[in-house]
Amino acid sequence: MKPVVPYKTELFKEKDMALTAEEIDDLAKAKKLLENPSFAIKAANYIGRPVEYALEKMDSEFLDHATFKALQMALNVAVGSLGDTTSPKRSSNLTHKLMVGSSGAVGGFFGLPALAVELPLSTTLMLRSIADIARSQGLNLSDIDTRLSCLEVFALGSDRSHDDDAGESAYFAVRGALAYEMHAAIQAVQHMSSQAIKEAVARGQMPVLIKLINTIASRFGITVSEKLIAQSVPLIGAAGGATINLMFIRHFQDMAEGHFIVKRLEKRYGEASVREWYESL
Repeated sequence: MKPVVPYKTELFKEKDMALTAEEIDDLAKAKKLLENPSFAIKAANYIGRPVEYALEKMDSEFLDHATFKALQMALNVAVGSLGDTTSPKRSSNLTHKLMVGSSGAVGGFFGLPALAVELPLSTTLMLRSIADIARSQGLNLSDIDTRLSCLEVFALGSDRSHDDDAGESAYFAVRGALAYEMHAAIQAVQHMSSQAIKEAVARGQMPVLIKLINTIASRFGITVSEKLIAQSVPLIGAAGGATINLMFIRHFQDMAEGHFIVKRLEKRYGEASVREWYESL
């Protein structure tokens, strides 16, 4: 039997709190997933050369627009049709990988012009996979904070996360950067129906959600640009595009699994306790 990790805090004055051996393993797995190398490094390992040097050659305005539109479509799905079940069950990662891989094959064949179609499709499919992982960790998809936490995953795992604060984990640095917009968005929409939120967003009447999407897009766009550069390697073609997209969804599935393990434990023990345990591993 592995020893538990005792922890005392002002949040729990009445009793000692401790992780079980299984929860220690889960948290260690989450940290390994969340603090792993970025998508750029994984892509560079696959194609055999660094991809960062080509970032400055990207059409940033086109990329920013495509990224925002992809996340806006994902937002509509997040607030409208993710379902409300809380029954934990194994997530269907393979099914979503096959679907995103197919969209990557199209992107690899047609190149950059296909981005406007391929990126919203693959982002929405990835959101479905992220939500499936959240549900597998026992989170309730009918809660708006869980739905917005699914979108939050798209901000995780970019190189920029390491620039926020060298004294803390990349994962919690990103969550800290998003905390204000997340809180404001949850407060603004928590008493609204899904349909009312969708209609308000369509009319441009939800600036707090738009601000949140912009903040997430600034980080998601880094990973998207790295994906596109990897796909732009000469002769990579449809097969290579499918492989890059499989790496793309695997990257965010890993981020989602780690993120929702942490969120599950936070619901039981509190954010401060879990963060200290996480950073002590």
